[in-house]
Amino acid sequence: MMIPIFDGHNDALMTYAPAGKHPLGDFFQRTPDAQVDLPRAREGGMVGGLFAVFIEDASSHNLMTNFDPSKPFIMDALDLPTAREATAAQVANLYRLERESKGQIQVVRTAAALEQCIRDGIYAAVLHFEGAEAIDPDLHALEVYYQAGLRSLGLVWSRPTLFAEGVPFIFPHSPDIGDGLTEAGRRLVQACNQLGILIDLSHLNEKGFWDVAALSDKPLVASHSNAWNLCQLPRNLTDKQLDAVKESGGLVGLNLVTPLARADGVESPDTPIDVYVRHVQYMVERMGVKHVAIGADYGAAWFPRDLPDVSSYPVLMDALRAAGFSEAELHLIGWQNWLRVLKATWRN
Repeated sequence: MMIPIFDGHNDALMTYAPAGKHPLGDFFQRTPDAQVDLPRAREGGMVGGLFAVFIEDASSHNLMTNFDPSKPFIMDALDLPTAREATAAQVANLYRLERESKGQIQVVRTAAALEQCIRDGIYAAVLHFEGAEAIDPDLHALEVYYQAGLRSLGLVWSRPTLFAEGVPFIFPHSPDIGDGLTEAGRRLVQACNQLGILIDLSHLNEKGFWDVAALSDKPLVASHSNAWNLCQLPRNLTDKQLDAVKESGGLVGLNLVTPLARADGVESPDTPIDVYVRHVQYMVERMGVKHVAIGADYGAAWFPRDLPDVSSYPVLMDALRAAGFSEAELHLIGWQNWLRVLKATWRN
């Protein structure tokens, strides 16, 4: 039986114009070099997910094309006007997808709408910002973006913002790099709690993580991260961080990007599925099955040959099933944990 998948992180909006090379309409057909499109989602049992607005610049492009974790990339901060222009284009594209889908896709703002979409077979898209570069220090834009559907926000990608510091892609290294939240970052966390916007801790450094943990009254979520004890890239979470996620009622979404999962931190399409199974097992052993989900990161990175795109979720679920996870546990990991956390975080 195919397990429904609600995926906590994808970069599909980078694939389609103006951010990417494909016309937006290609999302509705099986596009040869895409990792996320509607036909693949249907094949994989993907019922929806968080659609990330990510702003690529010269330094992030350099990282993606010349990845070498032994040589950390210095990530430049983005200026507010550039970030706002790029954000507006990608948010508009998400709503264009909804309109052009003729009822197949819905941008959801409430947990009730998400549940209804899953029941009705409508693909549920949640607007997420991967980095708060488009938000001003007075947080005026946050109110506007919330009204436009923003329901999940990463304070940083792996570059500094007005609010916090991200971790570099360097291996091996702990996530304890840089300072904690700025005063503006503390205000942003409090505002997100008040509005009911999920705060995503993936890419945030450790001091920032603990600042959020102390300030936030919502479940702690790292939408697309793994266990640092198995892959010592600072993008992953230490045992103490995993414990804090559990105590808050939050979750960690399993990331399928190969250098974020392998013990050697290497990018390799030959990465076996067992590597990901072990991360799930480790996090379940540490936190319990109610705190582990999927945040594959499809759309703009490197994946194993056996899990190339969103049509591959059944392969991962079969591997977890073979490792001893029950059908009830697979449903928790596949979608129910995300639904629980979003219910606890959003206003309604």
